[in-house]
Amino acid sequence: MHHQKYRLIIPFLAPAILLYAVFVLWPYAQAIYVSLTQWSGVAANPTFIGLGNYQRLVNDPHFRNALGHNFQLLILLPIVTLGLALGFATLFTQGGQSVKGAQFYRVVFFFPQVMSVVIIGVLWQYIFNPIVGLLNGTLRAVGLDGLTRPWLGDGATSLWAVAAVVIWQIVGFYMVLFIAGMQSIPVTFYEAATLDGASRWRSFRDITVPLLWDNIRIAVIYVGITTLDLFTIVQVMTEGKPNRASDVVARYMYEVAFTNSQFGYASTIGVVLLLLTLVLSVFTLRFTQRERLEF
Repeated sequence: MHHQKYRLIIPFLAPAILLYAVFVLWPYAQAIYVSLTQWSGVAANPTFIGLGNYQRLVNDPHFRNALGHNFQLLILLPIVTLGLALGFATLFTQGGQSVKGAQFYRVVFFFPQVMSVVIIGVLWQYIFNPIVGLLNGTLRAVGLDGLTRPWLGDGATSLWAVAAVVIWQIVGFYMVLFIAGMQSIPVTFYEAATLDGASRWRSFRDITVPLLWDNIRIAVIYVGITTLDLFTIVQVMTEGKPNRASDVVARYMYEVAFTNSQFGYASTIGVVLLLLTLVLSVFTLRFTQRERLEF
């Protein structure tokens, strides 16, 4: 009986497994091999050097600098992004008491998600422009000239300016994700809590968050993976400048590969980035596990 079941299942699974192996596992295996070589990207035969690239990576100050920025953002982005997304989702849905015009606001907040990252980067470059930018212009208009600065050209603010843009872009996606989860929670739960004298904050804490916990866990992983990347927005807005103050690992990997033509070393950075992503995912799933609540 079991053999007959496997004979039926395997033919259906085989094409998907084959595609996964060819387009996912094989490129991973190639990247790991290339990370053990010294290769310019055009030479016919890469030179095998073993763990030499990994030893170099440990002592690379540019890599450590970029990794430090990723870790800083890994703390900031999930907290701020998911906090805002939960707040907006609650405001628009909780207990059926959403604000007037909630549908319009949902569209407005989600709209940056459908825009090209390159367009977003260029748009915000103009907003942050120190001379004609909207941000400094607004500060001057309200008499706060002392707060104006070259936001992307100042090493103290360039990374955080990029982080603000990332939050602006992705918060709408997580808001919609949480709204979908909240809409599956029976309104009677909130009505019962109101009859018991619970405030809106207590209803959020004791009803919404526990029943939305699986969504929150997945969202944390998604934001974490996004934070470990950030290549496109950083490359468009700052290219890691000034003086690598806004550099991230993915952008540095691109520089090593396509500017310095060191594809072996760049593959080493990519392998480490892959391992960090896997560790983050496993850590998040392991330490945010709770007993599943049913209703």
